[in-house]
Amino acid sequence: MAYKPQFGPGTSTVAENRRRVMDPTKKLEKVRDISDEDIVLIMGHRAPGAAYPTMHPPLTEQQEPDCPIRKLVTPLEGAKHGDRIRYIQFADSMYNGPCQPYLRSYIASYRYRGVDPGTLSGRQIVECRERDLEKLAKELVATEIFDPARTGIRGATVHGHSLRLSEDGMMFDMLQRCILDKKAGVVKYVKNQIGEPLDKEVKVGKPMDEKWLKQHSTIFHSLVGVPFRSDQEYIEYVQRVHALRTKYGFMPTE
Repeated sequence: MAYKPQFGPGTSTVAENRRRVMDPTKKLEKVRDISDEDIVLIMGHRAPGAAYPTMHPPLTEQQEPDCPIRKLVTPLEGAKHGDRIRYIQFADSMYNGPCQPYLRSYIASYRYRGVDPGTLSGRQIVECRERDLEKLAKELVATEIFDPARTGIRGATVHGHSLRLSEDGMMFDMLQRCILDKKAGVVKYVKNQIGEPLDKEVKVGKPMDEKWLKQHSTIFHSLVGVPFRSDQEYIEYVQRVHALRTKYGFMPTE
């Protein structure tokens, strides 16, 4: 019998959305276009068109001793060329954001090779070789797990984003990296992810409407979304995990 991965419990739309975006056999829904140059500008690691800085010579020039593992594992392009390690970091609103920090780390782990994902306090970072990161970041920004108003690309000064939304529906950002062009209805980045001003504005599209956000949200919310207590299967699963961890902590078998 073939093994079928179980990405998570629950019968609610939130639970279903979580399973769908984690499952690498299902393609993430593309909802906007963003250019390679714009991704590079937002991350701010190198100038668009500049050569990729390296941290070691290309693998073909290293003359490493024979190793069976290297024969089994096909290196990614960034590793082949010796690219340095760089990152992109996301912050998500608790008000029906299409994704959330812990889930982003699961997505990165299931869907991509050669990545180092990490979840911090209200934010999530993905690190990998630079040219591989740019391809990965483009997919993360262009698909259903990113919303221009409820998701922020922030490498520094992240906190405060989940406390409230402004009157125009944008998340709070102390560095105001992105703003809503009210005339065009489009969100544009005027600073890169660490808050350095950009010479060129980067448009990342229109915010999705509330109906779409609620249908695609992966966050339980009792006031504006799907209440956690409405998903009995999810409650039973969490209680089971909590009970087992508590019993293990007391070492009941000793």
